[in-house]
Amino acid sequence: MLDKRFIRDNPDAVKEAVRLKGVDLDVDELLALDETTRKLQHELDQGQARKRTLSKGFAKADATQREELRAESAELDQQLKQLRDALDESNTRLNDLLLITPNVPWDKAPVGLDESANVTIKTWGQKPEFDFSPLDHVELTEKRGWAEFARARKVAGERAYALTGDLVLLERALHSYALDLLTAKGFTPVSVPALVKEAPLVGSGMFPKGREETYELPADNAFLAGTAEVALVGLHSGEILDKNRLPILYAGISPCFRREIGSASRDVRGLLRVHQFEKVEQFVLCEADAMESARWHTELLASAEQILQDLGLHYEVVECATGDMGLGKFRMNDINTWFPSLDMLRETHSCSTLHDWQARRANLRYRDSDGKVRFVHTLNNTAVATPRLLAAVIENYQTKDHEVRVPEVLRPYLGNREVL
Repeated sequence: MLDKRFIRDNPDAVKEAVRLKGVDLDVDELLALDETTRKLQHELDQGQARKRTLSKGFAKADATQREELRAESAELDQQLKQLRDALDESNTRLNDLLLITPNVPWDKAPVGLDESANVTIKTWGQKPEFDFSPLDHVELTEKRGWAEFARARKVAGERAYALTGDLVLLERALHSYALDLLTAKGFTPVSVPALVKEAPLVGSGMFPKGREETYELPADNAFLAGTAEVALVGLHSGEILDKNRLPILYAGISPCFRREIGSASRDVRGLLRVHQFEKVEQFVLCEADAMESARWHTELLASAEQILQDLGLHYEVVECATGDMGLGKFRMNDINTWFPSLDMLRETHSCSTLHDWQARRANLRYRDSDGKVRFVHTLNNTAVATPRLLAAVIENYQTKDHEVRVPEVLRPYLGNREVL
C-alpha cells in the first residue's frame, strides 16, 4: 500500500495512478476518511488523557469531589466507547481503501488499460523452421505416452494433467537447471509452503482483488498460493532486518494453484493454462532506493532471458502498460515465448518492481545506516514455470519422428541424452 502521508501530499499523482490502472477508487473519499480517522484518534487521545487526570485526582479528592469525579468519569467512559467504535469503523473502511490503492507506475510505462497497450522492447532468437507438419504438445505427448489428459480429468476435473516417463524427467531438468543458475548468481533456494494463511496473501497484494482466483480451504482457515512469492513475502513479515543482510535473494520453489476464472477461451488446451503447476520464482528484498530497485529489476530480467537463451527459445520482452501491470507494480516486463502450435508468443515470465508498496502491507522493514527503520523494496520474476515452459520446449524441439531433441543445457540433467 502507499504511505498515507504520500497520498495526502500527492493526491493528484494518486488520482492519476487510479486512472491509469483503471481502479475503482474514490481518492477524495479516502482522504476524507483519513482526516476523520485522525480527528477521531486525536479526540480519543485527549479523552484518555482526561481519564488519567481524573484517576490521579481521585486519590486527593474529598467525598463530594469524588462523587463529581465518578460522574464525570462515567460520562467520559461512554464518550470513549463511542469514539473507539467510530474509530474502529473509520479505520476499517480506510484500510479497505488503502488495500486497493494502486502504486504510482513508472513514468515510462505505456499508458493503456490492458495488455493490448503493451510495447515490445526486445526480441531474441528465431522461430524454428520445420520440414514437416509439427504437432502441438498435446498430440506429441499423447503419441509418446508422456502425458495423461483424459484420465487426469477423471481424477481432478478440467485442466488437469499427469506427466509420465521422460516428460517428468525433462520437467525436473528444467527446474534443476534454473536452480543451479540462480544459485550461482547468489540466490538461496527455498522450498516454501503452498498452503498459506490470509495475512501473507494480503501482504503480497494477492488479496483482496485476487481472492476469487485463489483456492480456499475454509475448514483450515487457509488458502493454496498461486506463487511462491506469497510465502516469500511472509517469511520476514514483522521483522526489522539489518541493512547488512540486504539484498536478500531467494529462489522460491513451490507448487502453485490458480482457479483461472474468466479464462475459459484462452489457451486452455493441454498444458498451457492449468490449475496446478510448478515454479521456481526469483524474489528480492533490497534497500529502499529507486536505483537499487532498478538495478535488481535488470538483473532479474537478465536471468530469465538467460534461461530462455540457454534453451534456444525465441522470445520477446514487453514493457507492460499501466492497466496490465496490476495494483502494486511500479514497473513490469513480461517475456513471451514462441509456441509453434499457437503460431504466436505467449507469456512465460513476468518481472515486477513494487518499491515499498508490498513491504508496507506485509510490514517488511530494515534498519538503515543511520538507525532509521524503513520499508524494504521488493521485486520478483519467474525463473521457470512448468508445464507451460515445458510445452514450449517440446514443441520447439520436436522432430519429424515425433521425438524431442534435448536442449544442450539440459543434457547433463538427463544422463547426457540428446533425444527423448
